[in-house]
Amino acid sequence: MGDDGQSRGISCAVYPGSFDPITFGHVNIVKRALKIFDRIIVAVAINTSKHGTFTIEERVDMMEDVFRGDANVEVASFSGLLVDYVRTVGARAILRGIRTVTDFDYEFQMALANKSLDPDVEQVFMMTEGKYLYHSSSIIKEIVSLGGAVHEMLPPIVEKRLSEKLRGRGTGS
Repeated sequence: MGDDGQSRGISCAVYPGSFDPITFGHVNIVKRALKIFDRIIVAVAINTSKHGTFTIEERVDMMEDVFRGDANVEVASFSGLLVDYVRTVGARAILRGIRTVTDFDYEFQMALANKSLDPDVEQVFMMTEGKYLYHSSSIIKEIVSLGGAVHEMLPPIVEKRLSEKLRGRGTGS
């Protein structure tokens, strides 16, 4: 088919989240979504009421390292209403990963709110692959803080930085 604008559908999606830290589950959602969308913007939400393990700048920096080889993945941060950000960057879809029924319940409510704010923005839910179901940032942080290994859950740069932050094992380099 030619590029008539109709055969391509939605070409850009925003994948928002706190990503504190980004896990292999998040990375998997992005990689799989690239089979559907031409471009993914991984957007770190700035929430002034929450104090994360990593600063917004640290999260963006780690994600830029993780996605360095992916020309169709952009990493950014945003504040304010998600639908406003989606419009600003010219995307037409919000991408969300779903692990559990509890995730779905929350995301469904958010999707309805977003749809009422902007009926033109679509919400796309992608089920997490089974091997990533337990990759919760809070569980991962607890494992690291207790000295456990998380190399199967986090990209190496993220595991290193999380370990340094939670265990105080800075290498001095």
